Amino acid sequence: MAEPTIDTGPVALRRSPLAHLEDRMSAAAVTGARGVTLTERPFLAMVNVRVDPASEAAGRIEKTLGERLPRECGHTTASGPHTAVWLGPDEWLVISRADGTAVTAELREALGTDPGSVVDVSANRTTLELSGPSARQVLEKGCPLDLHPRAFGPGRAVSTTVGPVAVLLRQIDDAPAYHLLPRSSFADHLGRWLIDAMSEFRGAEVS
Repeated sequence: MAEPTIDTGPVALRRSPLAHLEDRMSAAAVTGARGVTLTERPFLAMVNVRVDPASEAAGRIEKTLGERLPRECGHTTASGPHTAVWLGPDEWLVISRADGTAVTAELREALGTDPGSVVDVSANRTTLELSGPSARQVLEKGCPLDLHPRAFGPGRAVSTTVGPVAVLLRQIDDAPAYHLLPRSSFADHLGRWLIDAMSEFRGAEVS
């Protein structure tokens, strides 16, 4: 007689690069006037786009995204679930909360047979969100950029380093909140560095 089978339900195969640090990141959170929190925002769609910005293909891509591609270093544009980040004169990273496969397909259709490329690079990076009144001070411990609001604010994004790790750094709002996009293989190192950098502010925590 055959042995009965057991339905264990769907198997979750996706595991984010920082799932193993979730509890440590949560425990590192600081509340109060000098608060700061660290959270992973995994599995955001990321699509690398290369196209001549003056071409008809770029216009079709912009129509698909619902916003003009940024034309200057450090600039971003956003519409709906999509944010386009300037990487070079003819290169952008499209970050989206929408399904990555669908976004890639739509952008490839917009590019058509014109010169350029649309590549899904979602697996290359993960996203860390650092937010709270002390977020900027935490970053300043290991980032060479001038992050003062006069020089860097919401809607800005640049490639830089935080601690020993290369990241794409994007400011989300005035809270302030930042998104740090390291390569997935360096995410653990960056996560541990940020947790350590946050520890200074626990002494000022207000219950």
